[in-house]
Parts: sequence; C-alpha cells; structure tokens
Amino acid sequence: MTFKDRIDAGRQLAARLSSYANRDDIVVLGIPRGGVTVASEVAQALHAPLDIFLSRKLGVPGHEELAFGAIAAGDGRYLDRQVIEATGISNQQIERVTQDVKNTLQQRALLYRGNRPPVDVTGKTIILVDDGIATGASVYAAISALRQMKPSKLVLAVPVAPASTCAWLRPEVDQLICVYAPDQFYAVGQFYGSFPQVEDVEVQDLLQSAAYKKSSSDHSGNEGQSDVTIDLIDVRLEGTLSIPNNPKGIVLFAHGSGSSRHSVRNRYVAQVLQSEGFATLLFDLLTSEEEAVDSQTAELRFDIALLAKRLVGVTQWITRHPATRNLAIGYFGASTGAAAALVAASRLPGLVTAIVSRGGRPDLAGEALITVRASVLLIVGGKDEMVIGLNRQAHNRLQCPNKELVIVPGATHLFEEAGALEKVAQLAADWFVHNLVSDRSTLGSSFAPVPKAR
Repeated sequence: MTFKDRIDAGRQLAARLSSYANRDDIVVLGIPRGGVTVASEVAQALHAPLDIFLSRKLGVPGHEELAFGAIAAGDGRYLDRQVIEATGISNQQIERVTQDVKNTLQQRALLYRGNRPPVDVTGKTIILVDDGIATGASVYAAISALRQMKPSKLVLAVPVAPASTCAWLRPEVDQLICVYAPDQFYAVGQFYGSFPQVEDVEVQDLLQSAAYKKSSSDHSGNEGQSDVTIDLIDVRLEGTLSIPNNPKGIVLFAHGSGSSRHSVRNRYVAQVLQSEGFATLLFDLLTSEEEAVDSQTAELRFDIALLAKRLVGVTQWITRHPATRNLAIGYFGASTGAAAALVAASRLPGLVTAIVSRGGRPDLAGEALITVRASVLLIVGGKDEMVIGLNRQAHNRLQCPNKELVIVPGATHLFEEAGALEKVAQLAADWFVHNLVSDRSTLGSSFAPVPKAR
C-alpha cells in the first residue's frame, strides 16, 4: 500500500505540484470518477479552479472489457491498431462504438456539471489528474483532445502508474508528475488501502462545492483555514478549522454514519456558512483505527453516547482555543451525528444555542430530546419517508422553546437532487443567523456529565 485513500493520494500529489500554487493561470481537471476525488484535493491545495475532463475506453463489441482505444471530450481519440487487427473489428463497428461512447460522455457531462459551462482552458496551464493509470489509453485520448483546446502548458499528474506507461506518455505532455511508478503493476487499486468505487453523486458534490467556493471567494474575506489536532482525555481527533474575519459564531459539524470530516456535503454547507460570517470546525468523530473497525461492523457509528461524549469534548476544546473561546456555538449534525449533537447540547445547557439536523436521526437522542434547550431545526428530504416519520416523532418530543421541521420537496436522504443541498445550506445559514447567540450565564464551573460510552 502506498496511499491510504484517494484523499491521501491527492494530498501527496499536491505536494509535488506546490510550485503551481496561487497562480491565476492554473486549471485542475479530474477524470471521472475516481480522478475527481484526487483532483479536488489538488485544486484546494493549489487554490485553483476544478473541473472534469471526460474520457472513456472503446470496448470491442461482444468483449467490451477489452479496449481497442479511447475517446475524450471534444475530438480526442486513440485507436490501438494491434487490438483492432487482432480482433478483426471493422471500421463501421469502430465508428458505431465511438458514437455510442460520445453520446455517453455528453450525458455524463450534463449529469456532473448540470447547467454550469466547462472551465475555459485556452491559454491556461492545465493539470490533468486521475487516481492512477494502467494502460494509459483513456489518458492519451484526453491529452490529444486537450491539445486541440490550445492550453499554454499541459501537466499530467497521477499518484501511481506503471513505469512503462509513464515512459510512453511523458513525450505527449509538457510535464508528467507521478508519485509512484513501479515496474511491477497489476491494478491501480493495489496501491491504495481503501479504493471504493466513487459514485456519481460524489463527483457532483465536489464540482458543486468547487463552483460555490469560486463564486463566493470575492466576499469571503481573508478566511483562515487550518488542520487541527484535538487532544481529549482519552483520544486524539483530527479536524479542519476555518475562521473568517470577525466571525459571528462557530458551527461544529457532527458527521453522519460511515462519514468523516471530509464529507463533501458538509464541506459545501461549511463554505456557505463561512460566506455568511461563521467559523466552522469539521472533525472526525472516530480515529482512523476506529473507522477501520466501524467500516466492517458499523457499530461505532450508532454508539450515540460515544459520539456525544466526543462532541462535548471538542466543544470544550473550542471554548479554550484562543481564536474561538468567545464565540457563540452551534451544531450541524447529519444522520447519527444529529443525535449526537442533540445529546451533547443537552449536556451543555446555555453553551450550545442552535442546532441544525440534515437528514438526521434525532430519534436516537432518546431522553435528551426532552432536556435540550437549544433552538433546533430538523431538515428532511421529501422523498425520505421513513426518516420523515422519525423526525416528526422527535419534533413532537422536543421541549425546546424554538423548534422547526422543514421538509425539502423532491429531495431524497442524501439531498443529491439539483438545488437540494443548496436549499439545506441556506436554511442552515438562516437558522444560525437568527438563533446562534452567546448565552453562557447558565454555565457553572463545570459541564454537565455525559453518559458513559460503551
């Protein structure tokens, strides 16, 4: 194993590309789907725009797993004449397969970008990113297509590729950067500790988040973002703290089942909150070792007592941090993180004054629903029928003076539909603007105890 996951690969790759940081002429293009996750980390590190560049192999009819070439967005095409001759496929078959794949690329471009236009690459330095290269056919087609768009420089950047493939592709680009180029190569996934399939919705979320960040950069102030290590009594957690100029308060994110501080949806909502003047802290509720166990058993993600205990500890850490100790505190919880947020808030009366739940399981908060005093907004997708019922039950049990249940029409559990996550983010921002206030007069010298975690 060389990379923990695609995020780790993206960060290692970004370190090799540091000379391109903070330049106005840089555009980072990720090849969907896995390449976009890596490219997102590169684009964030370089403070560069992120877009996709679609490329797809051409499969031999009847043996589609065998590629006879590849095409890319635009007119880029690579044909492997040896495979074509060996399989005996005709020119008519080649053109028919090519047209079918072109149609697919057009459909996927619409799926991923929606109505957003592609980033203009003419005269720019393009950094083309994938999560790894095997044969290189699809990347070769992408390179050919990009050359026709007349960038000033074309850089190919990948975490891993066979040494032989790197030697073949290097003359085709202005610069090739590969973190690891082994002589012995079986598959890209063998060099990753975790290499799950990337879903379409993740690509959509990453592009949406990047587009929002770009559009809001002019009025987000000199925002300071830093990775932080949070030492609690019995555990060390990792987080990302973002503090805009003159923050109105801080929102702590409690992620959902099987997620982490890298959740693209929470990161998008955090960016919206930052643009409204709120500091944010996204952090891991579980350690990497615990995540590995939970990915197999799914037990820890439902240990609400444990998650709430961690959230209380992180909240206390925030009250001691020099840059945030005087800020009003709110929680944004997703899935089981919403239950942890409610339990934690019930243990910190007067300290946490506003909570937003996105597709949450507030029913799992149990008796905390009766004692929590913070203002609570529950947001549920209109098509998430089971969770709607659970949220209605929790809403009825809540005894806090200010509570609201909002159902977003047409949205499913993950709010992946067009405009759904934007609606969630705006609802959250409005809720915190009106309800996040500093009221610590009820706090004594110590915080209320937390139920013992299992």
